[in-house]
Amino acid sequence: MNFRPRSKSKPELNLIPLIDVLIVLLIFLVLTTTFSHEAALHIHLPEASNHDQDKDKGIDVVIDADGHYIVNGHNVLNNDVDSIKQALLDAAAGNKDPLVTIEADKSTRHQAVVSALDAAGQLGFVHVTFAIKAKE
Repeated sequence: MNFRPRSKSKPELNLIPLIDVLIVLLIFLVLTTTFSHEAALHIHLPEASNHDQDKDKGIDVVIDADGHYIVNGHNVLNNDVDSIKQALLDAAAGNKDPLVTIEADKSTRHQAVVSALDAAGQLGFVHVTFAIKAKE
């Protein structure tokens, strides 16, 4: 008979592999969320309520049905992106990130609106909104 006391060893939970897996998951989540923010386009669509209180703070781009641009009341001579960029820079007057409001006629070609968005994006203006008319 063996009457010697047995040494009871407590079971251990090794946390090092668990911590390694969590660090890899954390790195994966940080990298994927960073890339998704770089590709996002920040466009804030206006509501159908009265939105005239912000007009004095930003730049108004009006596009008629024929694709002619008016930036803050001044006609843009050419309809290319470089001319629109220059008109936006003149209207910004040193403001780094003004609110750009695009008012397009409902029959305006899609390319005219995309050109205005492209010009604003190339200048780094990320606060772009579209003016709408509330239904009666």
